[in-house]
Amino acid sequence: MPYLGRVTSNHRAPELTAEGVRASYGSTVVVDDVSVALVPGRVTALIGPNGSGKSTLLRTLAHLHTAADGTIRLGDGRSVDDLKAKELATRLTLLSQGRSAPGGVTVREVVAYGRHPHRSRWGSGDPDGPAIVDRAMAMTGVTDLAHRGVDTLSGGQAQRVWLASCLAQNTPVLLLDEPTTYLDLRYQVELLDIVRDLADDHGIAVGIVLHDLDQAAAVADEVVLLVEGRVTAVGAPHEVLTTELLSPAYGVTVDVHVDPLDGHLRTRARARHHRRAGATPQPTSA
Repeated sequence: MPYLGRVTSNHRAPELTAEGVRASYGSTVVVDDVSVALVPGRVTALIGPNGSGKSTLLRTLAHLHTAADGTIRLGDGRSVDDLKAKELATRLTLLSQGRSAPGGVTVREVVAYGRHPHRSRWGSGDPDGPAIVDRAMAMTGVTDLAHRGVDTLSGGQAQRVWLASCLAQNTPVLLLDEPTTYLDLRYQVELLDIVRDLADDHGIAVGIVLHDLDQAAAVADEVVLLVEGRVTAVGAPHEVLTTELLSPAYGVTVDVHVDPLDGHLRTRARARHHRRAGATPQPTSA
């Protein structure tokens, strides 16, 4: 399924649906009765304070953490529990946090790992693979690093390589757990552009965990606010990213306004020592 064509309609059935999902670590419930749907051509951002269950929910959707209750189904109605790992890997992929860089392996080899689910047990039967690997590296800006060892890269470079490997997997569902971590400002912006391209141009259903609320406002079609493992709000960015919802969720006053330059929502947590706009610092005595 090479990345070809343009998807223009968002009125499509979900590619991945979770209903009443509950996930625990031992006796501690981390995700409680959560329902979410990932739709082709749309970006769903999961936000919330630390410990709210965002990453655990993403791992549970990817079947890397077993749900204690609830159902997770693909667009064809099959439960993820009923699929073998290799078949599931042709339907969804997860870019998780903290992937280690293997020694003695080149960037291109790591990106090509993403083609594993599409190959036979002997590594053959993937004629589109090399072209998809090339495209994934080009989209993430790592083509020039193709022959570098992954263990020689900076954290930001390695993050882009792992994203390229996920793109090479070429699945209809892409899950991203804080993908802008380790990236400088330029590559944060470019990564979010890639996310929007994948949804808008290729019809990928994207679920993304973000700590930066402004990034969520800029990239998401739908925002899911999690607090203590439960969904407290779901909707378009302007419906969820409000002072009334964010302030109690994060335990700090969060101001929200519309940027007059681009029309995007902007947020600011109001700290005790934030100086008021336009205030002039008072001189100190010698």
